[in-house]
Amino acid sequence: MRLTQGTFSFLPDLTDAQISSQIEYCLQRGWALSVEYTEDPHPRNTYWEMYGIPMFDLKDAAGILREVQLCRKTFPNRYIKVNAFDSTRGVESLRLSFLVARPQEEPGFELLREAGPGRQVRYALRSYATRRPEGHRY
Repeated sequence: MRLTQGTFSFLPDLTDAQISSQIEYCLQRGWALSVEYTEDPHPRNTYWEMYGIPMFDLKDAAGILREVQLCRKTFPNRYIKVNAFDSTRGVESLRLSFLVARPQEEPGFELLREAGPGRQVRYALRSYATRRPEGHRY
């Protein structure tokens, strides 16, 4: 299963040149960038681990791409994404988020269905990867 989260997720994986172009696009608009990673890519898991600190002062796409490459090297079997934040209205608003790395094997999600009282039915998603303890999922 191929995880489809964020911008460009339905496209083939971006090359470093394409990632650099997207980073340049963000920098031209004055957006701050950050790199995050996770083992649990559940759609409601919005709190991924941050790699390094947010890059408010970097103005060169090569510096940010270097952070992406270091994160890939440090966490080769995790999902890694780049986030771009816009602070022009006094609030850090997420403007763009896209995956830049993913594990070689993506186990997918399990759909859980639970019948409740009457005709009530509840659904939940659980990542197959979370069946293993953190640090041993991929």
